[in-house]
Amino acid sequence: MNKIVLAAIALSALLVAGYVAIPLGQKSSPDAQATATRPSSAPVGAPMVEVKTVELSGDEVLGETAFNAKCAECHGETGAGRNGMAPPLIHKIYEPGHHGDQSFLIATQIGVRAHHWPFGDMPPIDGLTVSDVANIVAYIRALQRANGIE
Repeated sequence: MNKIVLAAIALSALLVAGYVAIPLGQKSSPDAQATATRPSSAPVGAPMVEVKTVELSGDEVLGETAFNAKCAECHGETGAGRNGMAPPLIHKIYEPGHHGDQSFLIATQIGVRAHHWPFGDMPPIDGLTVSDVANIVAYIRALQRANGIE
């Protein structure tokens, strides 16, 4: 079973690496690109988007705890992003049809080259298990749904 999981992760990493290597203009619509890279006059570290919160349950609660411990420092409380630091995860760019759940696992395990935002590359995040990331994704997806991102 472990060999199958590792093979699936490796294959996903290769697919994401190939996807990330495609120039930005070929991956997203002009509107998404303009929104993603628009400069902000807000202070560095300020939230980039307003996020409606939702009542959480089960894995979403565990995900919120893990997110706050490992992700919020850069991506902001509730995934609202931090101006000049890291993008909001509650954004149409991260909808499930564009960045599937597996992309979050790969990002935390091996990092991601900058491809939608001008913040630079995301490094791998130490100390997160596959289960932790699955819970974080459940939390992010719950917030996305509450904010009209499906």
